[in-house]
Amino acid sequence: MFTPEGPTFRELAVQALSSVEHGYDLLAPKFDRTPFRTPGPVLDAVFRTTAPLGPFRTGLDICCGTGAGVQVLRRLCAERATGVDFSAGMLAAARADLGDSPGPAVEWVRADARALPFRDAFDLAVSFGAFGHFLPGERPVLFAEAYAALRPGGRFVFPVPAPPRVGSAAYWAMWGFDGVMRLRNLLRHPPFVMYYRTFRLPDVLADLAGAGFTTGLLPLAGLGTRPDGSPRCVLVVATRS
Repeated sequence: MFTPEGPTFRELAVQALSSVEHGYDLLAPKFDRTPFRTPGPVLDAVFRTTAPLGPFRTGLDICCGTGAGVQVLRRLCAERATGVDFSAGMLAAARADLGDSPGPAVEWVRADARALPFRDAFDLAVSFGAFGHFLPGERPVLFAEAYAALRPGGRFVFPVPAPPRVGSAAYWAMWGFDGVMRLRNLLRHPPFVMYYRTFRLPDVLADLAGAGFTTGLLPLAGLGTRPDGSPRCVLVVATRS
């Protein structure tokens, strides 16, 4: 799965035995050379699907990691893009990767997504690949913070892939990963929260509605369809009232 420049098995093991924050601090220098980074086709599909919902002046990437989502925001927002993450290592890697590239202004903020230091500040919020780090009971707070960070009429968008077919290799891989992670967290503290099977779309839409959002779904064209014709991935569009 990994390039020669990516993390070794030992480095991944050390990360998995750390807390979420420290684990990502350790992984940050090599994160973009792992399969965990959101793939370019997904980023591009989100850009193409979100652009007609604008225009947008300012954007927020929640749990920005090394900044892939911020790069999408810079294509969508005319004035400013902000990345927020609680890993100092990931933010440092994001700053270094951005460098002096032209485009809208960028700022990086270290903060917990469950206690964002923003109110009524953004037209658009995005998030990519981070929701597995939050237990289902934490989602109402997470979504309430996203709601508060947006201006009235602002959008919170994120991709959600279709669940794998029951019995497929991907299905059992997700079960296996979550099972190993739950065992690890029973045996070792602090926990490393990363689960793939806790982010069910009906529950997510209900939690977004509970936070005050009006929700809708858009297919992410270009990412293909399933055998039944349904999209392989959808964009959740949650709008602040």
